[in-house]
Order: sequence, then structure tokens, then C-alpha cells
Amino acid sequence: MAGHSKWENIKRHKAVVDAKRGKIFQKLSREIYVATRQGGADEEWNPALRLAIDRARAQNMPKDNIDRAIAKGSSSAEGDNYSKVTYEGYGPNGSAILVQALTDNRNRTAGVVRPAFNHNGGHLGSQGSVAYLFDRKGYIAIDRSTTDVDEDTMLLAVLEAGGDELETQEDVYEIYTAFEDFTTVRDAMEEAGYKLAVSELTMVPQTSVTLDKEETEQFNKIIDALEDDEDVQEVYHNAELYEGDE
Repeated sequence: MAGHSKWENIKRHKAVVDAKRGKIFQKLSREIYVATRQGGADEEWNPALRLAIDRARAQNMPKDNIDRAIAKGSSSAEGDNYSKVTYEGYGPNGSAILVQALTDNRNRTAGVVRPAFNHNGGHLGSQGSVAYLFDRKGYIAIDRSTTDVDEDTMLLAVLEAGGDELETQEDVYEIYTAFEDFTTVRDAMEEAGYKLAVSELTMVPQTSVTLDKEETEQFNKIIDALEDDEDVQEVYHNAELYEGDE
């Protein structure tokens, strides 16, 4: 997919995520709250809530935090009014960056997102300027240390579950699904006994842009500034980051 592994991006930012655990929990709580508010507290009948809970569990978010967010979203009292907003922009060397936020104040959020680009060698684009470079897909990662099946067996399992593509990395199997098939594939893989390290709906770049050392440093400043904002839920990009001489 676009010449690089999504899993590598996940691992690369793990240390940063760990350092910002409290803020990550705050964002996940907001996502659970909004999903509950919009679709109810039963995750069996609310796919958005189940996805939000899965993401929270993957980050080792305490059950009490999850339950509080659901309870808040289920309350009949008037709550926070969040809306989804997407920003599209460019980083160094024309790299595409797609930002998804949940906010109760669009002016406040824009006041953070715009400088994150402008102060670090990038700039915001118009609506639709980069979104077409990404495909909405389901993504599942299975740590190879948790299963003893070989690649052929895994591929057969993926195809039988309805998945579109399997990519085999040194330490992980990466599975991509059509957007509408994600839930079916995820459930089928779990029922088959596989432990899913990651399962989420994501935006997959169609092509990638390679950055040199200086461009990578600038790019990381953009991403760090965006991810540090409490309103920003997801940041997608198509950059191949410089990793030094092999």
C-alpha cells in the first residue's frame, strides 16, 4: 500500500503516544462520548461506539474511563456539541496531510491547525485538495508472535473472511479491507482465533512522497503540533520519512 507499511508508522509514533497517554485518553473519551450520543450505548447496535471502544482498549485505556464516557454520552442532560471537521494540507515536498477533528469550536481548532502547517514548512489546502489521494479502508494488524500460521495460511484466512489484501512484514501481518467489509472481516478473524493488535477504519494513501532528513524533521514538527491538539483525532499522510542510512 503506497510503498510503505502502516505498521511502521504505528511503531514509529509509539514512544510519542506513550508520552502523551493522558491526552490520548481524553481524545478517546471524546470519541466514545460522541459515538454514544449519536448511536446509543449498546456497542452491538452501534458500530461507531464499538470501534471507539476497540481503539480505547488498544491504548490500554482503563475500563472506568470508557464506562464514564459512555455514561456521559447516555445522559439525558444537554451535553457538549461536537462536530466533525476535516482539514487538508501539504507538508514538505508536497506531502499530503489529512486531519480529522472533533470540536465544539471550529475557530479554536483552526487557530491551532493552520499554524501547525504554516510554521513548519507546510500550508493548508482547500477542501478536496488532498482527500482524493486517500482511500477509506479497514485495517487490521496481527502480531506474528501471537500466531504460528505461515503466510499462505494467513492469506487463505483473510480471503475467506472477505479481506482485500494481505501484506506480510517481518513482525506483523497487515490486512486491508473494503470500508463496508471491515466489520465482517474483523469479526471473522477474531472468531477464527486471531489476536488483533490493531483494527480500525483508516485512510490509506494511494501514492507516497519521499522526504529527506531536513524535510522529515519539518514534517514531524507538523505532525507533533497537530497531534498535540486536543481536538485533533486522526492525522493521515502519504510521507515516506527519512530513517538514515541503512
